[in-house]
Amino acid sequence: MTLKNIRVELARTPGSPDGDPGHAYEFRAPLNDAGLLDKFAWPAARALCTVRRFQGGAQVEQGLLIVTRGGGWAFSYAPGSEDDESLYKLALHKMQPGQYLTITEHDGEARTFRVVSVEDWHPGASRHAAG
Repeated sequence: MTLKNIRVELARTPGSPDGDPGHAYEFRAPLNDAGLLDKFAWPAARALCTVRRFQGGAQVEQGLLIVTRGGGWAFSYAPGSEDDESLYKLALHKMQPGQYLTITEHDGEARTFRVVSVEDWHPGASRHAAG
């Protein structure tokens, strides 16, 4: 199993024609050799699969990448599902720079984010997705 740090930034939208690097997520996830989320490795790594959410370039929330009761993926910041942000068909998206994924945020809006970096995670390294 290889854990990766993944950074996604808001892609071009009508309100942000150039995208927005300050509206971003950094998360850690196990990926397989094809660059897809490794759902079989996730249970053993679940406590390490963290996420940080950024608005205006500042961290505003920290949580976990979770599997939902329906078998999908979400970012969760507190116990219960009320604050979860769902990730549209995350398991089908290759995690490599230039690819896109959709996150339904707290306000109920589904927004498109572009993968800008995917790096190996090393325990004890100074730079990692969520602490």
